[in-house]
Amino acid sequence: MGIKEEVQASAAAHRDLGSGYDGAVAEGLVERIGAEIDRRVDARLFGHVQAPPPPRRRAPAPGRIGVAPVFLALGSMGMAIGGTVAVLHPGDGPPTYITFGQGVLVALIWIVVGAVNIAYARRN
Repeated sequence: MGIKEEVQASAAAHRDLGSGYDGAVAEGLVERIGAEIDRRVDARLFGHVQAPPPPRRRAPAPGRIGVAPVFLALGSMGMAIGGTVAVLHPGDGPPTYITFGQGVLVALIWIVVGAVNIAYARRN
């Protein structure tokens, strides 16, 4: 029974019983209205629980590069230069000729660094 029907039933009971039962009729109506309000509040609180929205990332201003891509680019290039030096000059002796294996390894280092930077740039 909806709240509208409850009020109509209470009004009809009030007419039938007379003014001697005003308090009892009003009390019953207040209880039914309170129960209906509780039911609606519970439905809103527990029936429609939503997860909070994920935090939004702030978009960089147009034409500006964020700090993360700069650190990634400079850091990866620094590590590639260090790797290249380690491959081409592994010991304390004077630099000699570059072997085929060293050339392939240096090329592989720089290809990987380029691929990582390109993948990061495309993702963002």
